[in-house]
Amino acid sequence: MFLLDKLLTAPLLWIAREINDAVQKEKVEESEAITRSLSELYMRLETGEITEQEFELEETRLLDRLDAIELRNKADEDTNESSIQHH
Repeated sequence: MFLLDKLLTAPLLWIAREINDAVQKEKVEESEAITRSLSELYMRLETGEITEQEFELEETRLLDRLDAIELRNKADEDTNESSIQHH
């Protein structure tokens, strides 16, 4: 029975890991895109393409997105730690 359980759950565990890996990769890519946007924003301010007020509004929006990613990462870590402790 134990072997049968392992055979049945192995594909589910693999799928769960694949989904988790994809989500983590997406978060990293999103963070990198935001960081690039921040760099571009600073350049636009330096070149006078945007005003200080426009810069501050966009910077706040981008930093809020980064904070949201960090909060999701923290929540995921807490969830993972909690599930490990229960097993």
